[in-house]
Amino acid sequence: MPALNVEFSDRELEDLRQIAKERGTSMKALVREAAAADIARHRALQEGAKAFRRFFASHADEFAAAFPDDEPPAKSEGRVA
Repeated sequence: MPALNVEFSDRELEDLRQIAKERGTSMKALVREAAAADIARHRALQEGAKAFRRFFASHADEFAAAFPDDEPPAKSEGRVA
């Protein structure tokens, strides 16, 4: 299995040791669980953003009608020379 060496400050290492001790786990398991949780959170946020973009695109006309002040100016309303 591939591995990753990660450097921590002395303070961070002490905090990790304390947290691992409080949870009754190893530092390796603690760091791995934290990384896995962050990966899962990142994937969930990506999926949520993707779902929101699909929803927004499918209801764009409704949003434009409900929030006309938030619509970008039409290209013909651009700057004049």
